[in-house]
Amino acid sequence: MGRRIEEDQRRQADRERSREGLDERMRLQNERFRDIHAQRHERFDPNGVRFIEEPGNRKIFRLNNQTFIRHDETANFGHFGGRSDRRPIPGGGEFATFHRPDGSRVEVEVDRFGRPIRRVRILPDGRRFTLFENRALAAGLGLAAIGAAIVLLPPPAHAMPPEEYVVDAGVASEETIYDTLYAAPVEPLPRAYSLDEVLASPNLRDRMRSVRLNTIHFEFGSWEVRPDQAPLLQGIADSVNRIVQNNPGEVFLIEGHTDAVGTDEDNLSLSDRRAQAVADVLTQYYQVPRENLVTQGYGEQFLLVPTQGPEIRNRRVVIRRLTPLLQSDQGRYSNSGQGPQNDYRP
Repeated sequence: MGRRIEEDQRRQADRERSREGLDERMRLQNERFRDIHAQRHERFDPNGVRFIEEPGNRKIFRLNNQTFIRHDETANFGHFGGRSDRRPIPGGGEFATFHRPDGSRVEVEVDRFGRPIRRVRILPDGRRFTLFENRALAAGLGLAAIGAAIVLLPPPAHAMPPEEYVVDAGVASEETIYDTLYAAPVEPLPRAYSLDEVLASPNLRDRMRSVRLNTIHFEFGSWEVRPDQAPLLQGIADSVNRIVQNNPGEVFLIEGHTDAVGTDEDNLSLSDRRAQAVADVLTQYYQVPRENLVTQGYGEQFLLVPTQGPEIRNRRVVIRRLTPLLQSDQGRYSNSGQGPQNDYRP
């Protein structure tokens, strides 16, 4: 009887320590977000969609019982040297041209909410690569466009072993990472899709194999990639650069995810910042062209480990190639896994 009482007391003490640890982690997260919370503002778009605006022009909104986040696409290109030209476009959006020191340019068009409309990469020799064209879908819907973009598809059917379908960067060779990122869709696609459709539709994204960056560990409530972790991204960077060198029109998605601790809004903001932080490291340390990267946070929507508690495996970043899924403004598409066939225009 005495041994059982001691065991019960030990378990109770463990539960209390676990709760105390969770409380401390929640306190740290709340401190990290205190400044962000202080600068959040509730607004409504012209169509009546309520959203929360954060510093850095991030917008968090809820549609059909789902919460989404948008960020300003043009903000990603101004940190890496060169000058920029910006001009407003009808409807409150912006057209920006970013001039790189090597003579290349990036043209970025966004609507008034920061939603990407079109992105073009122009090489020093004048060749143009339309990375994506996002204009046609749900024009004029504002933030509600992402709700209209959801594509209802069944999960992809494939017989691939799980460890090959989603590769862990920490155990995979660089050649395996390259092969995974460059692979064709795991099953044929009925058509090509807009960027909004891809970002909003998990079963569509899952047509592409992915690499889980389990070498990067985020502290609870943090979106910082520590400098000592940057070398762990070299295999990813080298693979992406090899693919982009072969086709400058490639597009890769970097997804951010969190565990289930915290509010939907905080987790979306946190995951979006984590994805952007990884993209920035790839560009700053390894010269991955930022225009070939798209980032998106999904918060706690896709838990790797089904728990409502703190779980480091849920605090993760994933990368996959989107090119085979995307349509270009030329309307030509190859279903062979090579994606949009861009014009080479002088």
